Amino acid sequence: MLTAVKPEEFKADILIVDDVPENIRFLSSFLGQQGYQVRKAINGKSAFVAIESLPPELILLDVNMSEMDGYEVCKALKSSPRTAEIPVIFLSAGNDLNDKVKAFEAGGVDYITKPFQLEEVLVRIETQLRIQSLQQKLQEQNLQLQSALTDLQKAQAKLVQREKMSSVARIVGEISHEINNPLSFILCNSKPACDYAAKLIALLKLYDEEFLGQSEKIESFKTEFDLDFIIEDFEGLIDSIKSGAQRINSVVKALRVFYNIDALTLEKGNIQDCIDDAIKLVQGRIDSEGQGQPRIEVLRKYAPIPLIECHINQLRKAFFNLLENAIESLESRLKAESGSFQPRIEIETAIDEQQSLLHISIRDNGCGISKEDQSCLFEPFFSTKTGVCGVGMGLFISYQVIVEMHKGSLTYQSDPDVGSDFVISLPLMPAV
Repeated sequence: MLTAVKPEEFKADILIVDDVPENIRFLSSFLGQQGYQVRKAINGKSAFVAIESLPPELILLDVNMSEMDGYEVCKALKSSPRTAEIPVIFLSAGNDLNDKVKAFEAGGVDYITKPFQLEEVLVRIETQLRIQSLQQKLQEQNLQLQSALTDLQKAQAKLVQREKMSSVARIVGEISHEINNPLSFILCNSKPACDYAAKLIALLKLYDEEFLGQSEKIESFKTEFDLDFIIEDFEGLIDSIKSGAQRINSVVKALRVFYNIDALTLEKGNIQDCIDDAIKLVQGRIDSEGQGQPRIEVLRKYAPIPLIECHINQLRKAFFNLLENAIESLESRLKAESGSFQPRIEIETAIDEQQSLLHISIRDNGCGISKEDQSCLFEPFFSTKTGVCGVGMGLFISYQVIVEMHKGSLTYQSDPDVGSDFVISLPLMPAV
């Protein structure tokens, strides 16, 4: 509700609108003696000027005025959001019921008839000012309640999310344990299985050399079951089993890293140190030079940024995955091109103008991402790598950490001829 700025010694600021000077003088003198600040207007036009300059807390408005009567003035006031809440008390010499109804329909809150009874005028004014004050306090309390409710809902959502993450983490831990036991048997036994198979195949070949054609039954068996193909394919089958088990192992490890309960605690962290830690984890791939291929150049442009509350271990994993993605893109382009191509990763940090978001750009000049793949980029188990070497969890986990866990954003631009630019935006203040 709009109120006037008034000196502390005045009870309230009241505007009297009446085209009869005697009425204005009479009311203004009386109200002034009662401690009110009184302003005057002799018609609707001058009333609008006074109100535009400084909205009063209450208006005493005469009904019968020339040019523009009180009903029209009141309707105009109520049509404007700036003045709609100012209480209007109509003044009239008439006591007709229709006039009173018309006054209330125009937006008035009360109706005083002339000649004035000063005690009545005072009581009606004080009543409306008290109602106005109570309404204003009610609005303020409603805003406070709404703010408290919003905070409560956010806190509740955070607790629900944390409980959900904790429950999923427990389930992932239990499932991974159940998977890891038989998986360990598969991985541990795959090498002996390969060795045994090699020895059996060598024995079969030796029998074949020593007793070739001596048994029609054996020759018939070899032909029926295509023994030569089985021998040729057997080693590849064992390798496929081993590769599949390793992929399962990688997926389970990725899930356990993401749903790590200990990583759900917020702590003050230096994001640029976190990025540097992630770079160290991929330093071996950055430094590797082979077959005439150049070392990957890493350029860092860090802006001064404060410590922020975050899940620092999870962010380190997200940055690691994004760097791995950039390196793989560069390696693909190195394989496809030769000559003067210099692989490069550029990392830049900045704070937005509103001082509310930290932006981190991880840009490479690799082979880019095809438009067909871009729609699936953040989906779990999606990988652009062929065969079984790509788990397809890296970008999915990065997205979950940045967007779901930190309420930030992860966007990208990619062009096969230019490379890819992944932009992480994190709130400087943690989301409640």
